Amino acid sequence: MYSFKWLLYSLIICLGFSFALAHHPSPIHLLHNETSDSPQTKEVRKGETRVSGQGEFRFRVLYTRSHLPEPAIAVLKSAHGGFAVDRRSGRGQTYFALPGAGIIEISGDLASTTLLETDENMQKLNMHNATIWYDQSGTPFLSFPANNAAAIFTTTIQGKLVHTLAAPSSGEQFNQTVVTNYFLANGKFSPTDVEYLSGLFYITTGYSSLDYVLTAKVTNTAPFQVTWNDLAFGGKGDKPGQFGTGHGITISSEKKQIDVADRSKGEIDQFTPYGHYETTWKLPIGSYPCDIDYSGDVAIAGCLHGPDRSKGAPIYLFENRKMVSTVMIKEELGLENFQHIHNAVLRKIGQRYYIIAQAWNPGDFAILEQIP
Repeated sequence: MYSFKWLLYSLIICLGFSFALAHHPSPIHLLHNETSDSPQTKEVRKGETRVSGQGEFRFRVLYTRSHLPEPAIAVLKSAHGGFAVDRRSGRGQTYFALPGAGIIEISGDLASTTLLETDENMQKLNMHNATIWYDQSGTPFLSFPANNAAAIFTTTIQGKLVHTLAAPSSGEQFNQTVVTNYFLANGKFSPTDVEYLSGLFYITTGYSSLDYVLTAKVTNTAPFQVTWNDLAFGGKGDKPGQFGTGHGITISSEKKQIDVADRSKGEIDQFTPYGHYETTWKLPIGSYPCDIDYSGDVAIAGCLHGPDRSKGAPIYLFENRKMVSTVMIKEELGLENFQHIHNAVLRKIGQRYYIIAQAWNPGDFAILEQIP
């Protein structure tokens, strides 16, 4: 009889232990060691129940706005910019700016964020996007287009301001007469993005009636010297190679193409570094791509709108220009502020992809993790 009772007790204990394991799964993969009570862990576990995307490119929430420094959270609703990723080997830091806070650095492992000391001339302005580039000696710099201040600000990666490029003067000569005449008549300079390739800044101006890509030549970085260059291409219109709103600009992974996100036309227009139009890459009808970013053969495009505006904006992922996944942060991951996505970039750490995304109106921030 005692043997039967001990057998029964043992069976009950085993069943109870199995039940506990089933209802208390072990924590999912984290990028750094955390206690079970940390805010980041709670965010990750909350995201476990929600997944968005298809095939190999399915994502869940890793971090939300609480991952940012307090001064950044306080002004996050005004977010209207973009990210720059340091893709050098062993790096991975990501940079962006918030009006009223300054430049924020996200660590290479995504585990921490830091508010950099930012020049007061930049701090209150809106930096509509960001890029990181390297001079001939390999020294890195960050450049930010201030769309409402008619200037391009360049800093060190520590945030120290080293140069400000003002609007072209009324006597500046460009290879396009319409551009020369535009600034001769004191036309508005409203830069929306900037990229760097082989000594040249490429600058989109989609928030103005000009809507050309302008170029400026970086002739020296010690001391810093930048002059406007005569090359300009694009322009507002419906012909191939013209823009509805030339919003974001990106250098392709192989450094051979200039990609311009034409927001209102729902397409990516591709040019040679000399401004020669090559081809157009169409996104789903109704999409409003703000920018495009590359991580090897994988591209990501965050959109202001999607085909169904009631669901919030999509993030599209492509492999070799073929769409492989659509991530819906608002509808499927439950982050209500992501009605409009202003920028998204892709990071690959180990064998896993991560999306860093920023919402607009109201502003918000999130990092998503690929499900293994």
